[in-house]
Amino acid sequence: MELAKKEEHVRKPDWLKIKLNTNENYTGLKKMMRENNLHTVCEEAKCPNIHECWAVRRTATFMILGSVCTRACRFCAVKTGLPTELDLQEPERVADSVALMNLKHAVITAVARDDQKDGGAGVFAETVRAIRRKSPFTTIEVLPSDMGGNYDNLKTLMDTRPDILNHNIETVRRLTPRVRARATYDRSLEFLRRAKEMQPDIPTKSSIMIGLGETKEEIIEVMDDLLANNVDIMAIGQYLQPSKKHLKVQKYYHPDEFAELKEIAMSKGFSHCEAGPLVRSSYHADEQVNEASKKRQAQA
Repeated sequence: MELAKKEEHVRKPDWLKIKLNTNENYTGLKKMMRENNLHTVCEEAKCPNIHECWAVRRTATFMILGSVCTRACRFCAVKTGLPTELDLQEPERVADSVALMNLKHAVITAVARDDQKDGGAGVFAETVRAIRRKSPFTTIEVLPSDMGGNYDNLKTLMDTRPDILNHNIETVRRLTPRVRARATYDRSLEFLRRAKEMQPDIPTKSSIMIGLGETKEEIIEVMDDLLANNVDIMAIGQYLQPSKKHLKVQKYYHPDEFAELKEIAMSKGFSHCEAGPLVRSSYHADEQVNEASKKRQAQA
């Protein structure tokens, strides 16, 4: 019985099979990333949607501020350790790549840089400005860490007026100390609330992974907490264990369960919710900012 129980935890269900697509969009983008010494969370975090986003939707999530994170969260595949010095030319290289690939939507995320006084906000902001200069009709989503709860740093980023501010709460309150390193549940909520206070017309967004041992009631509590802090968009996806040293999957949710959670989220008042086994923070993010893109083109 114990063996059967253990096997159940490690075997992925059929609905988690990933469709590969290595067309010219995919291979061209991958080649460009290497030539320009750029990193993407799509690769570093082993995202299951990389083929769909790169090959079909022409969207990408750039990971700036290096490839080494100062935090060691127990769910994340990104390398941790002592980062290198900041690359001040990185914003221009990211912007050049966005323009050359004619991306519809670019997500800019970063490793946590707790070694930097500004948490990397300066480079983050300059990356947004560089993309705006070179690709004025590309929509931009920023996905920062909590920057240590320094709200001057958040203001530096929000002053660039991204199309979406995304900060992931990652898991339910009870599991946060076990899942996340240094980050806290309440600080993430405050970070999202303050972002909305700084720029009320910019949508805010947050995501959670499920399958780590949370209950349905706890997931619904996260929805209520996000809404209470004026978050507009939510994403819910299945946690997948990136390696044996990371937290184990406690449950694989069926697509029908995700559909029910999406229905609950929408009924509670979110403007948009993505929920599904392979959903990640920026999954189908381009669809969530179509209106922002149309608005900016009308003003041009």
